[in-house]
Amino acid sequence: MLKKFLALGGLLLALGGPLAAMELVLATTTSTYDTGLLDRLNRAFEEFLGVKVKVIAVGTGASLELAKRGVVDVVLVHARPLEDRYLREGWLINRRDVMFNDFVVVGPPDDPAGVRGLTDAAEAFRRIAAAEVRFLSRGDNSGTHFREMEIWKAAGIEPRGKWYLISGKGMGDNLVQASFMGAYTITDRGTFIAMRKNLDLEIVVEGPVKGGDPALMNPYGIMAVNPARFPDRNYVLAMAYIGFITSPAGQRIIAEFTVDGEHLFYPTALKADPDFSEYVPRDWRG
Repeated sequence: MLKKFLALGGLLLALGGPLAAMELVLATTTSTYDTGLLDRLNRAFEEFLGVKVKVIAVGTGASLELAKRGVVDVVLVHARPLEDRYLREGWLINRRDVMFNDFVVVGPPDDPAGVRGLTDAAEAFRRIAAAEVRFLSRGDNSGTHFREMEIWKAAGIEPRGKWYLISGKGMGDNLVQASFMGAYTITDRGTFIAMRKNLDLEIVVEGPVKGGDPALMNPYGIMAVNPARFPDRNYVLAMAYIGFITSPAGQRIIAEFTVDGEHLFYPTALKADPDFSEYVPRDWRG
């Protein structure tokens, strides 16, 4: 209780007003929102500090653009090359690793492209393209879409044709549409687990969590909007949120969050040895 009191007092001094009147604006991916994890984390943060968290769940690309426009205080996303670009340009600062899960390729139970059990996502994409069976892309510059395009590039294919479809939707809506159409798609494991009871889709290519393709690893990072660019944003509260998410308490919530007994995310913020590459663009040495 004393530690909480001191934390509240310090934030009051830094913020210059009552915390109850404050609102933190968070832009994030649809996967953290659709799974229900964000509700759990934000509820705990709101109870701890008595502030409101406003969530804008739009995907990684759109979240980063909102940060660049100074519309939000903090972003929680999952496309490291894109994150590095915005860090390098100075729109965001103080990046921290938060957690990971993985991507999986899902498709209709009869697996018309014959990709079930492959351990190479690029080879699975080649077979889907060769068979010209439906593949539904989010096409929305999200972290999932970014990874999908990396896999097509690794497969040596520029997807096009009547078999390649674009939803322009978030992860949950994309899965529902893929299920209705009998199409393949790529999804983060967490969203699929949270929704699979209502989907006629199955995992056909595993990610590294279940011993599959390492290229399907899906790490998440959190960053504050740079107060030197946007002094009107709530930088102190953003850093309080980053501190909470990466604290033992926040990491425990992530570790204990399950759906149907399965873990959806795995915390990575607490490390015995420092990894300074998480804080800055990975090519910062030039």
